[in-house]
Amino acid sequence: MTTTTLWRPVGPAELALIRLSGMKAFPPRLPEQPIFYPVTTEAYAIKIARDWNVPASGAGFVTRFEVDSAYLARHTPQLAGGRAHEEYWIPAEDLGAFNAAIQGPIEVVASFPSDPDA
Repeated sequence: MTTTTLWRPVGPAELALIRLSGMKAFPPRLPEQPIFYPVTTEAYAIKIARDWNVPASGAGFVTRFEVDSAYLARHTPQLAGGRAHEEYWIPAEDLGAFNAAIQGPIEVVASFPSDPDA
């Protein structure tokens, strides 16, 4: 099976739910979150975790995971403001199938506290 590496910037609450899954799945979207947005580069995930998650929740984390490429081929990558900001738009109702296509664990590869000395 061929896999594709994706990243997902998350805040502390979402990371806690990922940990509850045994680092195997992303939590269901909230009603006001109709789309799940994994991104295609670590640099873009870092930017979101550092610049959005830290101010919003005090910390940001970058997760990395492998997804079955055949499953991912059903979705078209989208540009969110520029070539360096490529992401997949997975409808909330498809998140279960997306999670089933994850191969191996979801890993935390970077973290950003709001206090640089923390």
